[in-house]
Amino acid sequence: MSLRTKLIIYLTALHLALAALAAWLLIRNPDILFAVEAVFVLSIILSVHYVRALFVPLDLTRTARELIEERDFTSRFVPVGQPEMDTLIDVFNRMVDRLREERLAGEEQHQLLERIVEASPAGIVICDFEGGIERMNPAAQRYLDEDLKSDLFSLAPGESRLFTHRGSRRLRAERAAFRDRGFEKSFFVIEEMTEELRLTEKAAYEKLVRMMSHEVNNSVGAVRSLLESLNAYAPQVGDADRNDFTSALSIASARMDALNRFMGEFADVVRIPPPRRSHVSVAKIVELVAALVRPEAQKRGITIETSLDDRDEYEVDESQFEQVLLNVFRNAIEAVGRDGAIVATLRDGVLAIADSGPGIADSARAELFTPFFSTKRDGRGLGLVIVQEILGNHGFAFSLGNREGGGAEFRIALK
Repeated sequence: MSLRTKLIIYLTALHLALAALAAWLLIRNPDILFAVEAVFVLSIILSVHYVRALFVPLDLTRTARELIEERDFTSRFVPVGQPEMDTLIDVFNRMVDRLREERLAGEEQHQLLERIVEASPAGIVICDFEGGIERMNPAAQRYLDEDLKSDLFSLAPGESRLFTHRGSRRLRAERAAFRDRGFEKSFFVIEEMTEELRLTEKAAYEKLVRMMSHEVNNSVGAVRSLLESLNAYAPQVGDADRNDFTSALSIASARMDALNRFMGEFADVVRIPPPRRSHVSVAKIVELVAALVRPEAQKRGITIETSLDDRDEYEVDESQFEQVLLNVFRNAIEAVGRDGAIVATLRDGVLAIADSGPGIADSARAELFTPFFSTKRDGRGLGLVIVQEILGNHGFAFSLGNREGGGAEFRIALK
């Protein structure tokens, strides 16, 4: 039972008692009828007035509580003519105005943050309180797959690490935390570092190759000159030793030529020119390169199949693109080894070359496009670097990774 109800019952009972008393007095003294009625009416009027005045603060308090619970900060109270209540109403109105301004400022800041997150080129992944993914921005949606998700959750709070994604992309991810309603939530920031790292690595190996080429060429030139001078003394060597002498000079000269060619291959990476594009049929280039490598593959029992539904022409440097496909096909042949298959497909502007080999080992995945890294015993680690350089200059997205069912697949998006 509310306080209002109790007070009304009390006043009603009091006035009923007064009415009974007045009736008893009127029976004994009828002359005081009007005086009793006046007092009785006045008492009722005063009781109603003071009851209303007493419950105005309670009504206002209840209404204020309901408005605050509903987060309605637009309603304001008007003065009621009571100094104490008007002071309280003024305090409440100022408090509501302040809350409304703060909420509006908070909503504007939240909307600004939302737009920044949505427009950010960096991928942002926000977790829920249980650690699962709650939401992500469009940039993160382009990157996130099961492999990257596993990599992200391997990060410790505050840790930043570089990951290789889909064979060619280099992503830097950082894990951080913030507080939401008093509880901690994690989020990840993913930055695309592929081009930046490619240019940094390119500048580093270009400088290294130029320095090595300079030193080797100087040494090769001097040694070759000495060998030619020594060869002039061959007639002066005894008959028994002359063949060994000339043979040694020939071997040394051949090794100088091999060293010169070896350095030339490294220099080729540095000297890749900008592409000279023209409209050509990529399908025809694929068929040509497949025909070139097919005899080598057949010796190993490897079949090369093509499914080239897309016969459109694309803007590429034909000779450079042939070099890319030669490297990819030969890598696929080396990966299969013997008795397998390589399948090249071209559909909707995407070229895919898949092999039936063992796939890419986890230990090698992060180093695939790193200069001088090779899984082959006599490899020089330049093939994929050249591929990356040419495709990067063309502006084509590409990836190298394992495929379902085994084997690896190289994909190139031509548009």
